[in-house]
Amino acid sequence: MRSIRLNGPKKKVAKRSNSCLTQARTETAYLFIMSTCRRLRHEFYQWEDTTLILNVLGTPAAKKTAIGKALANQLKISVSASPVNGRATDFMVAFLATIFDVRIKDIEVVFGRTSIHKQLRIHNPKKLPPMIDRASDKKTSP
Repeated sequence: MRSIRLNGPKKKVAKRSNSCLTQARTETAYLFIMSTCRRLRHEFYQWEDTTLILNVLGTPAAKKTAIGKALANQLKISVSASPVNGRATDFMVAFLATIFDVRIKDIEVVFGRTSIHKQLRIHNPKKLPPMIDRASDKKTSP
């Protein structure tokens, strides 16, 4: 605590803690993700030619690794790896590589390597989970 005087008796003012700074960073990341998600045609994914852009809400240190339901503008994915130095993200990328039948280097983390809010680009996926439809975004010529 520090004291300040504002035209009267001294008042005690608490210093800002690091948790406020962390919360501000989290809110800023969330707002950025939501603005990006608004540009997408679907809730949590979009196709750009043969690249799938996927917005993910990651849950590290879960009991089992699985793809969950779509929550608002993100697909919930739980992984059993601990969230230390991006290891959970690396584990998630390896898990998704097996689901989409691609190499690990074909999945790019656009942002959110150390956050639960992520955006991934999956290049040329060979298999798709049932909640993602390839045909809905293909442009038809008139």
